[in-house]
Amino acid sequence: MLFEQGMTRIHELMVILYAISIMLYFIDFLNQNRKANKVAFWLLSIVWVLQTIFLFLYMKQTGRFPVLTLFEGLYFYAWVLITLSLVINKLLRMDFTVFFTNMIGFIIMVIHTFAPVQVASDAMAEKLVSELLMIHITMAILSYGAFSLSFIFSALYLLQYRLLKLKKWSQRLWRLGDLQKLETLSYILNAIGVPVLLISLILGLMWKVVKLPEVSWFDVKIITSVVLLAVYSSFLYLKVRKEMVGKPLALLNSAAFLIVLINFFLVSRFSSFHFWYA
Repeated sequence: MLFEQGMTRIHELMVILYAISIMLYFIDFLNQNRKANKVAFWLLSIVWVLQTIFLFLYMKQTGRFPVLTLFEGLYFYAWVLITLSLVINKLLRMDFTVFFTNMIGFIIMVIHTFAPVQVASDAMAEKLVSELLMIHITMAILSYGAFSLSFIFSALYLLQYRLLKLKKWSQRLWRLGDLQKLETLSYILNAIGVPVLLISLILGLMWKVVKLPEVSWFDVKIITSVVLLAVYSSFLYLKVRKEMVGKPLALLNSAAFLIVLINFFLVSRFSSFHFWYA
């Protein structure tokens, strides 16, 4: 029993470190930030070490290589993906490949960690499912916080832009901050919010599978969350790949924040997924 509880805590730690690593890889993917890449690599290395230790402990306990069940296969699959991503990151510097490889690995790790099949007692299974829900909600709210601050910077950008167009020079104008800084801060917060929201969505869907299998995949909350992720991802795509700047980007970000408000305050009341908000 103590072995199972200890391994459960290790798995939860691995999921947290893995999530942080993915967010840093995402930042590096967008901005070619080598410092973020380096920290992400070391966090992922820690996850790999913990996984490897658990793998050997499990082999020692069972006396065989752990691939005979779906539960064991998921773990080994996640270990293989992390190993490959570390090799790719270190030798080939293919950031695009590393990021998406780790997204798949993270999904596998979440399924493995929170799937109730691994838990011997009903009480432990219920506790894990509750923790999964708590992490899902926390990550979602953190992403909403990032999007809210991003919206504020975009709103200040639009106000500053209008004042400059009207040539209304005053002390208040300079206190708003320059346009370039406001746009950059808005972009950085969205770059943080998108991977956090993506991780929250993955955890939420996992919770649905475990706890609410009767809820439709076309539930309004699921659909609007996917739409929200798509809109903010489009913002990042337009900014990074299409090099869109200025007022159009600020207007898009402001419109996207309206979806955040609708998703948080209105949609939950009509959803079977977040029934506690009703």
